[in-house]
Amino acid sequence: MQTSIPPSDEMTSTPSIVVESELHPDPEEHLKSVQVNALEEVPHYDPEAIAAYYGRRPLQVVGRMIAIVFPFLMFLLSLWGDRQTGQIDRNQPKRAIWLREILTKLGPAYVKVGQALSTRPDLVPPQYLEELTQLQDQLPPFPNEVAFRFIEEELGDRPENVYAEISSEPIAAASLGQVYKGKLRSGETVAIKVQRPGLAQLITLDLYILRQLAAWASKNLKRVRSDLVGIMDEFGARIFEEMDYTQEGRNAERFARLYGHLQDIYVPRIYWQYTQRRVLTMEWITGTKLTQTSEIRAQGVDAGYLVEVGVQCSLLQLLEHGFFHADPHPGNLLATPDGKLAYLDFGMMSEVKPYQRYGLIEAVVHLVNRDFEGLANDYVKLEFLTPDTDLMPIIPALANVFSNALGASVAELNFKSITDQLSQVMYEFPFRVPAYYALIIRSLVTLEGIAINVDPNFKVLSKAYPYVAKRLLTDESPQLRGSLQDLLFKEGSFRWNRLENLLRNARSSQDYDINQVLNQTVDFLFSERGEFIRIYLADEVVRGLDTFGRNTFDQVTYNLRNLVGWNGNKPPEPPPQAAVPNNFEQVLRVVDLLRETPGFDPMQLVPIVPRLLAKPEAQQMGQQIVGGLAQRVAARLIREVLLQDQFNVQTTQNGQNAQNGHQKGYSLDSSAPSKLRSLPASTKR
Repeated sequence: MQTSIPPSDEMTSTPSIVVESELHPDPEEHLKSVQVNALEEVPHYDPEAIAAYYGRRPLQVVGRMIAIVFPFLMFLLSLWGDRQTGQIDRNQPKRAIWLREILTKLGPAYVKVGQALSTRPDLVPPQYLEELTQLQDQLPPFPNEVAFRFIEEELGDRPENVYAEISSEPIAAASLGQVYKGKLRSGETVAIKVQRPGLAQLITLDLYILRQLAAWASKNLKRVRSDLVGIMDEFGARIFEEMDYTQEGRNAERFARLYGHLQDIYVPRIYWQYTQRRVLTMEWITGTKLTQTSEIRAQGVDAGYLVEVGVQCSLLQLLEHGFFHADPHPGNLLATPDGKLAYLDFGMMSEVKPYQRYGLIEAVVHLVNRDFEGLANDYVKLEFLTPDTDLMPIIPALANVFSNALGASVAELNFKSITDQLSQVMYEFPFRVPAYYALIIRSLVTLEGIAINVDPNFKVLSKAYPYVAKRLLTDESPQLRGSLQDLLFKEGSFRWNRLENLLRNARSSQDYDINQVLNQTVDFLFSERGEFIRIYLADEVVRGLDTFGRNTFDQVTYNLRNLVGWNGNKPPEPPPQAAVPNNFEQVLRVVDLLRETPGFDPMQLVPIVPRLLAKPEAQQMGQQIVGGLAQRVAARLIREVLLQDQFNVQTTQNGQNAQNGHQKGYSLDSSAPSKLRSLPASTKR
């Protein structure tokens, strides 16, 4: 497939801010500034090596710190003035804009810091978050001579000898590099990304200074609860990965292996023969940004469908494989003319560990089911809160936030509104947002923003829950099995309505296989791990069959009495503790739901029966049900026999008393008042 990819939003040839330290009109000066130094040879982020390097260059550090500290000092003085005059709330929007402008002028490292802070509600007041999300890292292009020199140094020959064609000017520029359009001698059209000169030295100096400031703030500012040094190290590692184009190429190929097989997902090819650390050559994709809906529709492509494709792909990234694209802005998601969704720019990727993925699934389930105590415990598992945190004041705060944000149903969930509401809670309570979660928030909020641009009623969380329900029903991990147990069982009762809700949502998932679910359910139920469910279900079955049998027997005997002319009363209603017919109705609804699910084939269950009957666990459950029913029937018979014997004894005694009373002249007229029944008959007359 020949495709063409316009550059991302970050990559634009229209500069908005000129950074003096990056602009050198004289190409020779550029060439001098790009000599390979010790820092550019560091393959990965190494804070100790960077500290050792700049520890020997104090004048360079001091000069940069002055350039950084002065604008921030002016900003802080303005905040102090607002506090003294009581104008904090009034001036906060203006101050937020000023902060964004300061970060932009300081260059790429600070722009990316601001972008990272825009997803950190534990560090930044809510009023500033929105403004920081608007940060752009646009820079003017650097001279072609420098870019072509890099190509020659990295690929071993002049650009005109390496490529059959290369554009005379860059088609896009960003903070870390710029892109040319070219053609290989084999005929493929390619995008050629070249790194900005002097980038390693500028970035590492800023990272060094920021890390020192983070260490000072963590030590001296009581309000700071998060691990700022750890956050800076995570941030530095991500920037270094972006600066290494071979790493970006590996990211692209891994992304293609994991998700390229999905329907209507396309990942461009990397040409390794023409790729090195500072030069990346990849397939050129022809496409349109997802936000340009009119252009997409003009090509006969359904933009709404591609948004759903992107959401499903993101769910697999975040919750199944854990390797996810952390920067899915409109320029990195393109609709191709043949109706596919193409992903671009694999420099900023991140990973979610298995326990974190399971924790996120549990959190979504607890959120949708409004189990805020469970949600608070999820935040402990996900390392937002320390294990010794007092959750009692946090639970009602979460309930208050999410009760307003959730609306009446899952269909009304809006991820952006939820994160905005949650930001205030995280700022007020001792939350520490892990670095991985900040990138997840950025990814999901950006994706929902694109989706809403295509469809104003689109809700990412609403589209995500069917997948979450499917995972909860099919995943065999102990953590999710425990979550399923907590969801479906409460105080010894099986909550069939929750199961019905899960099944109803799961069948909306694209790759949902109901027969697989049933097979896995049977295998799990009759395994050692499913013992807790078998105990509960066996008890439910015993109670249900007992009540059903008792009601049926009473109704049959009542009908027989009427048939033969005996007098009888309609059998009583089941006692409250055995009100199982309602559960039976829910079971029937679940069965109907399974029957109506697309792809359900009852015949596929036939081979399961012999295998099921041979399992010791199934036989044990059958014995438990039979034994439970026998115990209930025996207990009822004993109780009725004892009651009947007691009734017979009482009747006999009453008869004897009556006979003795008549002999002594007493009346036992039951219609008389109790005090008169013991009087002699002559007295009553």
